[in-house]
Amino acid sequence: MSGAPPRPADLFDREQEWLELSAFVSDTTPGLRIGIVYGRRRQGKSYPLRRLAAATGGFYYQALEHEPAQALAELGDRLGGHLGVGRVALSDWDEAISALGRLAPRTSGLLGAALLGTVPLGAGAAVVGPAVAVIDEFPYLLEKSPELPSVLQRAVDRSKDEGWPAVRLILCGSAISVMAGLLEGQGALRGRAHTNLLIRPFSHRESARFWGISETKLAFRVHAVLGGTPGYRELVRSVPPSIEEFDTWVVDEILSPSAALFREDEWLLGEQRGLEDRALYVSVLSAVAAGNCTQSAIANELGRSQQSVLHPLDALVRSGFLDKDNDAIRQRRPVYRIADPVIRFHQVVRHPRVALFEDRRGAEAWADSQPSFESRVLGPHFEQLAREHIRRVGGTFIGAPVVTVGTTVINNRDDRSAHELDIVALGPGTGPRHRTIGAIGEAKLRELDVGDLSRLERIRSMLERAEHVRAERAQIVLVSASGFAHSLLTATANRADVHLIDLEDVYAD
Repeated sequence: MSGAPPRPADLFDREQEWLELSAFVSDTTPGLRIGIVYGRRRQGKSYPLRRLAAATGGFYYQALEHEPAQALAELGDRLGGHLGVGRVALSDWDEAISALGRLAPRTSGLLGAALLGTVPLGAGAAVVGPAVAVIDEFPYLLEKSPELPSVLQRAVDRSKDEGWPAVRLILCGSAISVMAGLLEGQGALRGRAHTNLLIRPFSHRESARFWGISETKLAFRVHAVLGGTPGYRELVRSVPPSIEEFDTWVVDEILSPSAALFREDEWLLGEQRGLEDRALYVSVLSAVAAGNCTQSAIANELGRSQQSVLHPLDALVRSGFLDKDNDAIRQRRPVYRIADPVIRFHQVVRHPRVALFEDRRGAEAWADSQPSFESRVLGPHFEQLAREHIRRVGGTFIGAPVVTVGTTVINNRDDRSAHELDIVALGPGTGPRHRTIGAIGEAKLRELDVGDLSRLERIRSMLERAEHVRAERAQIVLVSASGFAHSLLTATANRADVHLIDLEDVYAD
């Protein structure tokens, strides 16, 4: 790729993200082009963007919560320092964006890539790529200057009409709903952003490598508490050395009132714009963390009508706190789950016992939380990792690509019973009115036995008789964090339609 910046040696993982950013800043099409980078705080957004700016001799500006006049003055000061011309006077955002949109291209030769803007090309200099500019914490600017998206829209259009040089402007922010809203519906930048990059947390396997944890059971527990947010590694003093020392580590590093992560869920919720009624949003999160996963169940838990919880549910989904998935078979029955493990951990463990933790009785409170921690934190987390594993490798035993993996509830009309399925993998041929089931499964912390296999066989038989569902070739998946009974191993030894997956498999490359 011509003009592509080299990948930084100190950047962990993020190969695909770096490739996409490199492709964006290497595109030499004339004019101003916008890239959107967003994701929850501490996911490592700024880290690669600072290195991208350095590698391209680009301009990097991290906004603060200032009034517009202050923000413009600071931006002009930083831009002038970058260009080596002294402070640039910027009277309004139209002038500021125009200045960024007219930065001179990256060059080689005598001047190198760092001298941009009004500096003329010297002898031997050659254009190697567009100028690069990054505005980090963009939502801070939007707070006081809501006209900015329209200003950017006009600048993009003008750059095409007036022949501006090739400039790649990256806007970055942690307020997911705000950043995503720039491109939605009637958003001013809809159709004008050429890159839309969501920086997600590391997967459980990537997290284990990032934390340097080789013991699978320990890696699973750390991920169940903190998820894949890389920034949390800097906020704890140590990594738990073994599974035996995990309890002490959690009490000291996460649940101590002096720990940086003690109120992390509150900080995350507090920084999101537009979530004014905090008590309501916290109540909704608490209800979901307690296992209420449908709109009706959440409303019942809060003592409200279903309609009254729809707005906070939608707001929490847009902000990245909740994931909303349709029932794998009944498409119009959405299911909600906590998107970030650290939110679920605090809701289940800290909130009900906050007085004990604040009184420095952490060991006592942690011991009291163990049944809830296992059933509401470890259990749901393991189920989710199992679904992710099937999504990643399920095609190898289904014999076809996995379209999606979710959950469902199967109703037996004969005895009026309901059967929950932790894993439903849909294969090719799946459509709005038809489901082709590639696999069904159970994911549990406990040891699984032949009773679990028999239950899944009965459910598969029910699905084979159901309308709008094809399940005659459905595989059976049993996923356990504790292993399998000898009787189950014997019963499945020669069966090609049954697959036993343990925690080591879930973490395997």
